[in-house]
Amino acid sequence: MDYDELLKARRIRRHKASREEIRQALDLARRDLQTARMLLNQDWDWSFAVAYNAVLQACRAYMFAKGFRPESHESHKNTFAFMQVAIGSEYADLITYFDRMRAKRNQTIYDMAGAITETEAKNILEKAESFVEVVTEEIDKAK
Repeated sequence: MDYDELLKARRIRRHKASREEIRQALDLARRDLQTARMLLNQDWDWSFAVAYNAVLQACRAYMFAKGFRPESHESHKNTFAFMQVAIGSEYADLITYFDRMRAKRNQTIYDMAGAITETEAKNILEKAESFVEVVTEEIDKAK
């Protein structure tokens, strides 16, 4: 799949983002990482959900920097589909992991408290911290 296919399938749309919009999305990602770290010893479900949101915001910043945004219907799913195409094959497994965690996040937000283990919360936070750094570096390189 490529950008044109994602556009035709109405999973993404073109978007001319300002530098400020990109910066704000990255700021949200960093804020969410900090919050997820604070929550790790208090509530694994919420630490997990907030770390996931940090990833989502970093992905949105990357999309904005590339001139796109997700369509609002299934926006999280569309964001990860875009990232599979956009960021490079070396990150394919990581994007797949985050996409799988999307379903787990939905479960813990909407269906069942206590669904996340300490290991799962720690794993996503660790991966999210690395990923936000990678995305920030990729965006900085493109400027």
